[in-house]
Amino acid sequence: MSASPGVGRPGAVARSIGHSAVSRSFRPLVFPLVALSCALFAADRSRSQQGNQTPQIPVNASPAQPAGTPSKDPAAATFTSTAGLLLVTVKADKTADYEAVIRALQEQLSKATDEKHRAIAEGWRVFKASDLDAKANAVYVHVIYPAVPEVDYRPSLILDELLSGASAEMLAKYRDAIASPPAKLGMTEFAHMAVTPVARPANASPPTPVPPKKPPV
Repeated sequence: MSASPGVGRPGAVARSIGHSAVSRSFRPLVFPLVALSCALFAADRSRSQQGNQTPQIPVNASPAQPAGTPSKDPAAATFTSTAGLLLVTVKADKTADYEAVIRALQEQLSKATDEKHRAIAEGWRVFKASDLDAKANAVYVHVIYPAVPEVDYRPSLILDELLSGASAEMLAKYRDAIASPPAKLGMTEFAHMAVTPVARPANASPPTPVPPKKPPV
């Protein structure tokens, strides 16, 4: 009578039981380790592919500004036309602070002797509107004609230039008095009502060319 497998072999049975127990104890760790290995491999491959790609430039991106090119100040009050207007709104309770700077600038420009500042003074007048704007601010209209090319007509800048350093307190009050950024308008003269207009040709169609006559036979 043959013995049943494992019967009479206590050592083999023990080894079999021990191997099964060890396998069952490590089985829960197998799948997480495999998943972690796959994730690490995928991440490493993705980094490698990204490193070899050429960076994409957005289609609507603005071109890079060349180094050393000065950017224009959007607040600059310069004019390329022959005439200009500056509309300045001032807080109703701070008109005295604004007018103090305009008066100080007028005083300095009126006695300037250099050609540049004399030209600025001759073509610059400031008017105060009789009515307030929709937000109850006072409105000052700077009429500049003719406009001096490349001159920034911001009063604080010209006053600071003429005085070689205007009062910091006065300029601070001036800036605080302005209700909103000034509106700038460049203009060219269309008509001077005291001058007879020059006659201009009518917008008639050009005459149709007449074919040459044939010579007599």
